[in-house]
Amino acid sequence: MTLQKMSAQELAQQLPSLQLWHFDAKLGSITREFVLSDFLSAFEFMKRIAIEAENHNHHPEWRNVYNKVRITWTTHDVQGLSMKDIELAHLCDQLFKLSS
Repeated sequence: MTLQKMSAQELAQQLPSLQLWHFDAKLGSITREFVLSDFLSAFEFMKRIAIEAENHNHHPEWRNVYNKVRITWTTHDVQGLSMKDIELAHLCDQLFKLSS
């Protein structure tokens, strides 16, 4: 499947479902910070995302400090957001609910 950059109309349809994510139009990315109970919980959350990212062959940019995990999704190949970014952001939200 060839990834395509989302149009402005597609973004307008998808972004409301990701209310806790910050859209950066300049970078063509979405970012969210997740706060977990402690470092081990944050690391386990990252591990679950890493497994899913590998399964989807699409990997986040992320940063972890103690109990906080900041995740950014973008598709470098299309220089912006693709549906894979949206799908994996939703998956992150689902995994976070399971972790909380």
